[in-house]
Amino acid sequence: MDIFEKAIPLQIAVYIISLLIAVLAGKFLIPLLRRLKFGQVIRDEGPQSHKTKTGTPTMGGVIFLLPVLILGIIFSFKDARMLVLVLTTLGYAFIGFSDDYLKIIKKHNEGLTPKQKMISLLIVSGVFTWYATTFVNEANTVILPFLGFDRPINLPVILSIPFNIFILAAFTNAVNLTDGLDGLAGSVTIIVLLFYSIICARNSDWNYIRVFSAVLAGGILGFLVYNLHPAKVFMGDTGSLALGGAIAAISILTGTTFVLAITGIIYVLETLSVVIQVIYFKRTGKRVFLMAPLHHHFEYKGWSETKVVAVFTFVTVLAALLALLVLR
Repeated sequence: MDIFEKAIPLQIAVYIISLLIAVLAGKFLIPLLRRLKFGQVIRDEGPQSHKTKTGTPTMGGVIFLLPVLILGIIFSFKDARMLVLVLTTLGYAFIGFSDDYLKIIKKHNEGLTPKQKMISLLIVSGVFTWYATTFVNEANTVILPFLGFDRPINLPVILSIPFNIFILAAFTNAVNLTDGLDGLAGSVTIIVLLFYSIICARNSDWNYIRVFSAVLAGGILGFLVYNLHPAKVFMGDTGSLALGGAIAAISILTGTTFVLAITGIIYVLETLSVVIQVIYFKRTGKRVFLMAPLHHHFEYKGWSETKVVAVFTFVTVLAALLALLVLR
């Protein structure tokens, strides 16, 4: 039997292997990051409780990207499409790494300029979109809630290309905004990846996506061993941009970009809170939220970091269950 036909046991196996690789990688990488003085610079306008996090090692996304690289290359010999997901994820990771590195060198919470970061994101997004819209039928379709997989809506290439580039750029930034509390982005993203592991079971041609999702989810769980409060390491833009690009790419390859907006409702709410805050403040000089992104608003309301992470993760679980229901 073909190894990819053994999807469920294989998925469990790679999840565990990826977890172990990430845990082991953290044992070596975190002390190395400390020796290199790759410490996080905390922005001045953030919650005062976060000031104690200054100097915590960043760029920790490498911990869960290492098993993605190792296992991704191994499985790409069986299915070359796996390599596309790995390279896309690493492409976004490289942008994040550049941003993190500049922040450390400058000793300031600004790395790449907004223009540099956006152009870089658009380049990687454009390359992946070209591949997807050229070679993957689902990349030119959208699955709408309640209509389900049996009635996809076909998009002309003139629409699917800019739409997919927008989704990639939007979710990389959305996950980046979500990564503001110990364990938040990682916990939410694991649920999103498990959701994709489930829906990809309906199509044997998506087994490589199932395996990739399991590898990335296992790596993130290993990373959370060190990232849950109080965090010993942060994923940095290296990790958050990689995660955003990975889940957006998966949604495009499966035609489920609108469904991702349901499952990834936390990403959407975090982004909307920033947009609403900025627009409302510019027009009125007042704030809708005590602080944006949304997780900081709840911190200022008196919630602990662990409570915010627990509630946001639970909301993601409910959203994933809802998404499964509306896809039936």
